[in-house]
Amino acid sequence: MELNGTESEGSETNRGIKVLIVAPSLDIVGGQSRQAVRLMEAFRQDPSLTIGFVAHNPRLPGIAQHLQRIKYLRTLFTTLYQWLLLFLNIPRYDIIHIFSASYYSYLLAAAPAILISRLFGKRCVINYRSGEAEDHLANWHLTAIPIIKLANRIVTPSGYLVDVFARFGLKAQAIYNIVELDRFPYREREQLRPVFLVTRLLEPLYNVACVLRAFALIQERFPEAKLTVGGDGFLRPDLEELARQLGLRNTEFIGFVPFDKMPELYNETDIYLTATDIDNMPSSITECMASGVPVVTSDAGGIPYIVTNEETCLMIPRNDHQAMADAAFRLLSDPALAKRITRNARESSKKFMSPGVRAEWVRLYRELLPEKFARGESHHEARMLSQSNTKF
Repeated sequence: MELNGTESEGSETNRGIKVLIVAPSLDIVGGQSRQAVRLMEAFRQDPSLTIGFVAHNPRLPGIAQHLQRIKYLRTLFTTLYQWLLLFLNIPRYDIIHIFSASYYSYLLAAAPAILISRLFGKRCVINYRSGEAEDHLANWHLTAIPIIKLANRIVTPSGYLVDVFARFGLKAQAIYNIVELDRFPYREREQLRPVFLVTRLLEPLYNVACVLRAFALIQERFPEAKLTVGGDGFLRPDLEELARQLGLRNTEFIGFVPFDKMPELYNETDIYLTATDIDNMPSSITECMASGVPVVTSDAGGIPYIVTNEETCLMIPRNDHQAMADAAFRLLSDPALAKRITRNARESSKKFMSPGVRAEWVRLYRELLPEKFARGESHHEARMLSQSNTKF
């Protein structure tokens, strides 16, 4: 499914719910755009939903696309065009489902969607997804909390952000991100090889430098060890220089990896490393859980809410490259530990399956439209619960 402008999916029924998804398009590489795709694909399986889409970053029509190649003008005209699309589309839908990050992304894309929804008297849900929520809520006094309060519901992907919002007097609920297990085939590794992977944006908060320093220690003990660095960002030249300074061998920066290539990359990997300083519910971890790749991760943000140290991962303190290397050594030297963690992780990943997550969203939408579902509730609920409990 291509998500770069506006579209509608699904078929309307007598009791149908019309939902407008407002989210980043695939022109912005990241977890939000991927989750938007997954959620819309899941919603297409429910005939009671009619789905539309407006991108945070829509492509301008026709020759106006040339303006999106010019710095500053790109932001101005793309933002104005998105607001126009919101004004044109929001009146046609029952519920506006707004993906939100923090800071300027929130201010330019999510906040206007909330305000326009309320202007037209529409129910709206802010689906807040940034691990930087605490700093955003604390320091953006005029635009963060007052506008977020206008949303009918606040939904986050993990209990971590629910707790963060509670500290600011805002009630939120958690609905997991979707992991499509059928796209990530599970492979159990009998004996782990020193073949490592990290796939994060190459930006400061993801602290890929810590992974490189840990890998330098790993190569001292396993000279044949390999590391693949997937993802791109403005720190790439600095990180490549750090790899040279550390004398790393068999280390490849492969840039952006398309979503459909990720299963193959996980299949080629035996241990996943992530040293993020701030995070919420990283898809890379849940995808590794589904794929049988044992994870060594920092304890940042919402990560302890989705994985458990010694049970579904090995967890280390933030910015501790020695601890990361030591955890990798444990996995390489203890096949029983690695097998137990990967089996537990695979079983735990089933709670992120599409039917259960879809059922949670549909239940929420129906709660927001009680007048539309005064009768016939129990039958639909039973059907959705039955689907969510389907064995994988």
